[in-house]
Amino acid sequence: MDILFLDGLPPTTGKGDILRLLIEMGDVNQSRIGKIVLQGGMATVEVPDGWGARLVRTLDGIEVATRHIRAWRQIEDNGRRHDHFEQLRRWLTLEAEAERQQQSGTAESEHSLTRLVLRSEDVGLGGRILVRLAPRNEQASLPWTKLTVGSPVILREEGAADAASSSWRGVVSRITSHIIELALNRSPEPEGDAPTFRVDPASDEIARQRMLRALARVEAASGSRLAELRQVLLGEREAEFAPDYALPPLHPLCTALNSSQQEAVRHALAAEDVAVIHGPPGTGKTMTVAALIATAVTQNQHILACAPSNLAVDNLAERLAAAHISIVRLGHPVRILPELQAYTLDALVARHDDYQQAQKLRREAFALRNQAGKQRRARPMPGEKRALRQEADEMLDEARLLESVAVERVLDQASVILSTLTGIDSAILGQRQFDLCVIDEAGQSVEPATWIPLPRARRLVLAGDHQQLPPTIVSAQAEAEGFGVSLLQQVMVRDGAKVARRLDVQYRMHAQIMDFSAAEFYEGTLQADATVQAHLLCDLPGVAQNGLTETAVTFIDTAGASFDELQMDDSASRSNPQEAGLVIAKVQQFLDAGVRPDDVAVITPYAAQVQYLRERLPQAVEVGSVDGFQGREKEAIIISLVRSNPQGNVGFLAETRRMNVALTRARRKLIVIGDSATITAHPFYARMIDYFDTIGAYHSVWEEIA
Repeated sequence: MDILFLDGLPPTTGKGDILRLLIEMGDVNQSRIGKIVLQGGMATVEVPDGWGARLVRTLDGIEVATRHIRAWRQIEDNGRRHDHFEQLRRWLTLEAEAERQQQSGTAESEHSLTRLVLRSEDVGLGGRILVRLAPRNEQASLPWTKLTVGSPVILREEGAADAASSSWRGVVSRITSHIIELALNRSPEPEGDAPTFRVDPASDEIARQRMLRALARVEAASGSRLAELRQVLLGEREAEFAPDYALPPLHPLCTALNSSQQEAVRHALAAEDVAVIHGPPGTGKTMTVAALIATAVTQNQHILACAPSNLAVDNLAERLAAAHISIVRLGHPVRILPELQAYTLDALVARHDDYQQAQKLRREAFALRNQAGKQRRARPMPGEKRALRQEADEMLDEARLLESVAVERVLDQASVILSTLTGIDSAILGQRQFDLCVIDEAGQSVEPATWIPLPRARRLVLAGDHQQLPPTIVSAQAEAEGFGVSLLQQVMVRDGAKVARRLDVQYRMHAQIMDFSAAEFYEGTLQADATVQAHLLCDLPGVAQNGLTETAVTFIDTAGASFDELQMDDSASRSNPQEAGLVIAKVQQFLDAGVRPDDVAVITPYAAQVQYLRERLPQAVEVGSVDGFQGREKEAIIISLVRSNPQGNVGFLAETRRMNVALTRARRKLIVIGDSATITAHPFYARMIDYFDTIGAYHSVWEEIA
């Protein structure tokens, strides 16, 4: 039998609905329809041989309950490709299991809130239902919880007989000492008369389902643009570029671009299918990507711009908004920067008359529901409550239709639509196709997420740096097997010389801070712009001139000083209190020299060391993990390497891309503190110390103690 895929189905869709769709719209005899598997808004259906293509033509793009569903069929393909996508699915399963185990290993009290009552219900942006919950005792405070604004959660009615119908997914939109507010997609309808609720953290199952759907669609593609893009990305055919491509008139955003940035824009616009913008630290990658998008807009192209994280998407959105590009930012408002709220789909839709009418209908519907739920002295007429609820449901259906019209109008007017990769929602975007899809920070995305926007794109540009932080993987087994290798890295390793253009001028670091990473990761091709090449801390207003501020790099070797690492009893994390003491002393020297606290940061790869230092340093001095500093910078950075042991075990430090990030965050001053006897067991760190020695940056801890 043929296998038919249906995606973007309404959340209430059942197998019976799919049967009716195939019988009534597809004219298929019910007896010839085979197994139906329905999961997370997508269905796979066995249909008679030869019927797959016909049903795709009939069903792809039809509207069902204000949603445009997508249909495609499975095509038999070569075994190697099937094995590749099957491996990706397996890794997603391993990752989901590891996340569940990680969550179950944390005390429930740190996440969940129980025995809550519903205080109020309202309608927020986009028709989201805002419910406010609190302890039954109005004077009581909420217990401490790790839940924060933006956390995905599940609201459950405690003691409900039907757990499935008495749970609602949402996001924390506000939390105070007494109230937690959740943004839900539908109103909770509890079973009990005086229900209590619990709020539990939710795994990002929606993201996983979207990745699985994308894999199914990409794998099944045949004879389409998607199939061609897949072939290029998997190395089955070569990428093609328009010969002798001349840049169109550049958008004003491009006027500040250097020659390598302009060449990257030209190369990306010349791509017939796939191109890469390779942006080492400080080279203005995001600015170049924004210039690419802005120039494509001047050619009347429609662009889908994505990234793995909300912050990366917001960084790009800010640059485009400042250039007066017409943008729409998809995503939950609580996860988007306040400065960009005016550009969110929710806010733009809220300005439409259709939305205003929809909101009015919703309020009337809730009033009817409340009326139906109230206890009265006089018994209601038979069927009265049911009629009120039915009328309310009809009002809500009409409101959804009106809002759908407003959403369509907003999206149609946008030149650029921005979203996280896993935030791309077929229920919102429908059948929209884009001339160009740009994925920023592509090196930090797992491969399945990178495939999500591809069915909508005619051409693709990947931007990022595979020599910096890889994707974050929870499952040790999946990571060991290769799940942490991004699609960007695969393309660069296999075909980087042809598809990629590297940015070669950096605008962040003193040349001595840059040079080691440039030699190790970028074949020595990076150059420091004249504006930063020799800048030092002592050049800043109010900063004194001394040995600390008049040099760019310092390495302090703690070998032989018994600065031993300590392992926490309940985790694999490590700290080094004596090394931390030296870090604190150096921070104080910066502050004494007149360096502002918010110009100083401390980076360390271990959470235990982060916590130890945060408790002992001024709050204005930022202390964080290496991962948290990707894409960021400070005037002065101190790196605490932590590891000091007789075995020469470097642990996390063995991921040298992580150290590449750490070493390239400082603008004017970099201090690295570590035990050479331990870290030089790894050749990378042996070369690093040799470099520090050649530029006169090497110092022994005994010089500090003396």
